[in-house]
Amino acid sequence: MPMLPTEMRLRYKTLQKEIEARLNDFASVQKEMWCYELCYCLLTPQSKARNADSVVRLLQSLNFEKHPFNAAAILASSEHYIRFHNTKARRILAMTEQIDAVKGLLASGLHPQEERMWLTANIVGLGMKESSHFLRNIGRRGLAIIDRHIIKHLNNCGIEADAKRIGNKKYYEDVENRWLNFCKLEGITIDEMDLLFWSAETGEILK
Repeated sequence: MPMLPTEMRLRYKTLQKEIEARLNDFASVQKEMWCYELCYCLLTPQSKARNADSVVRLLQSLNFEKHPFNAAAILASSEHYIRFHNTKARRILAMTEQIDAVKGLLASGLHPQEERMWLTANIVGLGMKESSHFLRNIGRRGLAIIDRHIIKHLNNCGIEADAKRIGNKKYYEDVENRWLNFCKLEGITIDEMDLLFWSAETGEILK
């Protein structure tokens, strides 16, 4: 039977209040930041979260949403290095053309899973994981953000998942549903458990 390892359970007790505070931070993100949260989630795959965060802060200071430009040089710099910087620069630039549609989507009252479906279908570079990540970072709850790091922890809990298959939508949803059921048994939300697992990876609670 799947079970949260003892050391992870103890870690949760230690970090519970900090994790709850971080989730409350996400819920308070204003719509003026949605474009930059999308940038962050388009930049983070296979790149350091700290670097993506520093790029986003710079883009925000340059009013990237209102005055978009090709940011490849910034992404390629040693100070902010983002892998696949040319591709990702094109993606965040293209995203700015759809940000009004994204804002309309998020104001429509759809279920987060329906919002995710639209994002994956319409924003180049956002798969299931990245769309879930963006939605969580603006306060949506109950979506799994699954990558190879999370899969390692799921397997440690006895929830079998294969990183090579997670790009398949149906398989992603299957793992997500099994993880959600596990969270109910443990009495920890999936959003809390995600931050718990990441704190074990990085030693801190980021996003």
